[in-house]
Amino acid sequence: MKKLSRRSLLGRSSRVTGSLAIPFMISGGTGEARPAQRRLKVIVVGAHVDDPQSGCGGTMARYADLAHEVIALSLTRGDSESIAASLHMPPQELAAKRHADALRSCELLKCRMLALHYINRRTEVTMARYKEFGAILLDQKPDVVFTHWPIDTHPDHRAASLLTYDAWLRGGKKFPLYFYEVELGQQTQDFSPTHYVDITEVAERKKAACYANTLTVQGWWPLHEEMERFRGTETGCQFAEAFNRHPQSPSEPLLPEVASASRKTSPR
Repeated sequence: MKKLSRRSLLGRSSRVTGSLAIPFMISGGTGEARPAQRRLKVIVVGAHVDDPQSGCGGTMARYADLAHEVIALSLTRGDSESIAASLHMPPQELAAKRHADALRSCELLKCRMLALHYINRRTEVTMARYKEFGAILLDQKPDVVFTHWPIDTHPDHRAASLLTYDAWLRGGKKFPLYFYEVELGQQTQDFSPTHYVDITEVAERKKAACYANTLTVQGWWPLHEEMERFRGTETGCQFAEAFNRHPQSPSEPLLPEVASASRKTSPR
């Protein structure tokens, strides 16, 4: 019997391949751009101020480079009692520093940060919160939305995912909804990609943007870099970000398909 690698198991477990319909064509991994037909508003929802950049930073950069409007929408502003205690810093001071870092991070990605008032590890999934968050997200009139995968060890990530999903339902499923992963399976669990984006051309910029989050980056960046390499191996490029597209999403809005993002599988 042949020894099965993790890569071959992944190849056998999912034959559904795809490409994220972002507004450029990738030809032979060169990242050659094709003009978009219209300007989009892309929103990446994260539980914390460093989540959108860590999970989707490469994809955010690629959208922004083509002059699309990209918003990192964080439920919280950077407060964390556990991190504050480890740094011997008041939570309010920590939040101010992390929020300032996140603003610099988003500047490097050419996107905008929007942080809400929810509290780290005290995020709520209630009918009132569904209504409140839904109004905030839908008021932005997004064309594409990314959010956390709902099966995740961090309660704030789960809350962000469910709040976004409910807003998508309330809005009539009018925009494509994608889920992203974080921390190489240590937080995101049972994630099965349907779509990939080759981020090789912007990988160094994403890394710089993530390192702008000076107080937290050492704890999670190595996991994300390894995850990007692994997803790149799956798709046949150096670095990639992987996504799961909700199957009831509408067709991508007036965008060409990304040609080189299908999964490469090992021969049996």
